[in-house]
Amino acid sequence: MSVPGRTLASVVASIDRVQVLGFRARAQQLDRADGTVGDTAVLDIGVQDTGPDGGRWALHVRGLDGAALSDRDLAALWTVRGAPHLYRREDLSQVAAAVAPFSDADAGKRIYDAAKPLKAAGISNLAALDAVAAAMRSVVTAPLVKGEVSARVAALMDAPYLRHCRPCDATHLYEMPFRLAAVRAGLELRAGTSPPVLQRIAGFRPAGQVSERFDLIRAYLRLLGPATPKHVADYLDAPVKDVKARWPADAIEVSVGGETRWVLSTDADRFDAPRPQLVRLLGPFDLFLQAKDRPLLVDDPARAKVLWPVLGRPGAVVVDGEVTGTWRPRQSGGKLTVQVQLWSAVPGRIRAAIAEQAERLAAHRQLRLVKADFVD
Repeated sequence: MSVPGRTLASVVASIDRVQVLGFRARAQQLDRADGTVGDTAVLDIGVQDTGPDGGRWALHVRGLDGAALSDRDLAALWTVRGAPHLYRREDLSQVAAAVAPFSDADAGKRIYDAAKPLKAAGISNLAALDAVAAAMRSVVTAPLVKGEVSARVAALMDAPYLRHCRPCDATHLYEMPFRLAAVRAGLELRAGTSPPVLQRIAGFRPAGQVSERFDLIRAYLRLLGPATPKHVADYLDAPVKDVKARWPADAIEVSVGGETRWVLSTDADRFDAPRPQLVRLLGPFDLFLQAKDRPLLVDDPARAKVLWPVLGRPGAVVVDGEVTGTWRPRQSGGKLTVQVQLWSAVPGRIRAAIAEQAERLAAHRQLRLVKADFVD
């Protein structure tokens, strides 16, 4: 996967973790004070919109007034790993093509246990997604809550598409085919709805070819590199084989802690920039925390366990590109307390900056900040 005629030594001999984290913080524009929807890089790969401090807060910490962004600017789709992500509305045709599985095997991996009954019935995974998408499209002629969509679509599908749900003692579609078929059906999630409401995307038609800007492998390398094919595959829930087959020809080798990784050739000279000066409270599913090389981001296993528990993730305190602790919001009525757990001592100016970020969070949520509560 090396670029012919270019050796490791002639490009970048070695990159340390501080340089990697600085590169990612700059690439993801965490050091930016203001910007526009059009020039916000993370919207190329999608901004996960999970929880109250999800997509719009992620945009806010990158210089946008996330609370004021309108549905004319953004749309939410179920895409990577079946999670809701925000995208520019004008890009949806490209996004739909970019997030489609690379192959039938890839589709099978992405839909998890739903693939087994389909295989037994002789139905390909891609054909199954198309069948579910057609049914969803026929059902959602007007905005409709998820549970009603699921029930109506289930009534149209044969047994291999369905499973019995013990908790509610009912028969449903498998969850991942349902989520991943929605964008194929041209459906978006209506903003601010819980449970989610699905509606048709006006004038939707997927692009015939994905441009480089929206290619997910390139986007991962551009925003979360340097990386290996396995890192990208894990992010997408795709087979490594499919990712390797589509690896960019202009990706070049670099060494990170003795491991061979790749970056796009246009980024090879962007690791020596000064360390970004920033203090941010990142939401639990912010892209900066989604990199699949977690030991590089947080090298202490005990701290990693705190940052990425199985359930109930906290947010991350990030100072100059380093995760330095966690935070959790405590809301009561119209008041907010932000509980901050730092992993080591920091100067008073950093604590003051963290408190300022807590004020930003409260304003974003349209609440009054009680305090930033530092738990020592």
